[in-house]
Amino acid sequence: MAWPDTVGAYNRGFREFAEAYEAFGFEDVHRDALPFLPATPGYLLDVGAGSGRDAAWFAARGWEVIAAEPAAALRAEAGRLHAAPSIRWVDDRLPALAEVHRLGLAFDLVWLSGVWQHIPPEDRARAMRKLATLLKPGGRIVLTLRHGPAPPDRPMWPVDAHEVERLGLDHGLALRVATDRAEDRQGRADVRWQTVVLDLPDDGGGALPLLRGVILRQERFTTYKLALLRCLARIADASPNMAREAESHVELPLGLVALYWLRMYKPLVERGLPQAPAGVGLAFVKGAFQGLRPLAPFDLRPGALLRGETAVALRGALADAARVIADMPARHLTFADDTPVFPAEFGRRPRGGDTLALGAGLFWDYGTIRVPLHVWHALRRMAAWIEPMLLAEWVRQSRDFASRAGRPLAADAVLDALRWLEPERDTGLVRDLVAARLQRGEKVSCVWTGLPLRGRAVEVDHCLPWAAWPCNDLWNLLPASREANREKADQVVGATALMAAKPRILDWWQHGYLAAPEPLRARFAEEARSTLPLPTDREPELEEMFAALDFRRLRLRQETQLPEWAGVPRLTAEEPPR
Repeated sequence: MAWPDTVGAYNRGFREFAEAYEAFGFEDVHRDALPFLPATPGYLLDVGAGSGRDAAWFAARGWEVIAAEPAAALRAEAGRLHAAPSIRWVDDRLPALAEVHRLGLAFDLVWLSGVWQHIPPEDRARAMRKLATLLKPGGRIVLTLRHGPAPPDRPMWPVDAHEVERLGLDHGLALRVATDRAEDRQGRADVRWQTVVLDLPDDGGGALPLLRGVILRQERFTTYKLALLRCLARIADASPNMAREAESHVELPLGLVALYWLRMYKPLVERGLPQAPAGVGLAFVKGAFQGLRPLAPFDLRPGALLRGETAVALRGALADAARVIADMPARHLTFADDTPVFPAEFGRRPRGGDTLALGAGLFWDYGTIRVPLHVWHALRRMAAWIEPMLLAEWVRQSRDFASRAGRPLAADAVLDALRWLEPERDTGLVRDLVAARLQRGEKVSCVWTGLPLRGRAVEVDHCLPWAAWPCNDLWNLLPASREANREKADQVVGATALMAAKPRILDWWQHGYLAAPEPLRARFAEEARSTLPLPTDREPELEEMFAALDFRRLRLRQETQLPEWAGVPRLTAEEPPR
């Protein structure tokens, strides 16, 4: 489809446009953006540079400027108005920015003033991808969005700050700010302007550029490399305690990577979504993999206990996946010198019967994979930005395979299959445990208030809120009164409230889980070892588990910036809940 010409009007009316732009000073027009401009000059890309007013302001303050403007007449007029050796003009435009990419430069700041509305919605994902790949780590994109009707001679499409944020997140960018809409400086009553700032996080150790290069640039003949990276990001976020840290790397159990691998690919394979070119099969999809059909993806998690034919099938499927990971993506995902980024060694296929406990001992039997230490730290801190970028590239790759096979594929179909399925907010098991204790005449108290629980007033609270971090691990499920649970809602429990609840949390862990039958005790311990920062060389004490819970709380607070819950001071032992 041929889109309307968005450049012609600027060529025809170049003098009028230049006069209109130059009538206002940079600091007046962009006063909302001024607080977010880097203090130190660097390399600037001005996309849709127009009359050169903005480029000249930056150049006068020491910036080296690449000014991209596709309207030849306007570009010539801008060069006449603002002749400066530190401004280099190029004939280029979004979504491709091919000429700018050919320069091989990386930019500290990418500036788009009144440009985004000219990009058709179908081209915006590609445009954001191109912009993101031009940034240095720690770089920033500033966009001014025009809200309002399009003039009759200039095609425009509606813009939305939330769309810009989502597209940025897909390519590893974090929203810094989206300002309120401001009045138009030219006095047009139906036009408003908004500033959006996106950052490319910088871990300081070079890991993010490496990961972005792997995700966006390395050749792929299957989605294997993306799958491996997503497995590692998922483990870094949800099961970091599985790692064994050395001086320059961490070592992970290959069996855990294989488990997450199977969990990711299961919906894709069962829905027939192409993960390789036509005629190329997935090497791990064998008879054992087919035996996993009765399982839901979220059944494949540390701490689970499987029996019967599915246990036998999973033992074999883990071995098949571990071999493929070690032989293919772990070997071919490389640094510039062709050495593997994530070297892996396959161990063995463990023997066993028709019972399979998904724990650390089993996972290490399948072998090991190494992750450079700086990459591991970046994965732990930046998972919220890295995974959306992985998903966006995975969708693009799957659709490309489908297109080449002559079967167009909707992006939503791939995204739906790639969703990291968790069970619903599942508190039924713990609710039953509480009910059984009450029926036996045992006392169960609300962990937050200390008040005894009775009948219908009993609820089960996620200590670390489900809305911020979907985790149904047993250690995270605590008995609570209805009022306290509603009061806490989706807030992160504060340090004072958590410490006040400590005796009751420890009591519940002891009597609710550790005094339960062996399978439940084993699940409680395995989930805690997998998710919380606990020692791996011995069985942790409950005091250590509580300290680890507090550390995980701090991390969640830092990552989400959610408000802290101070407790329910009005509820006391003398004032029972309503």
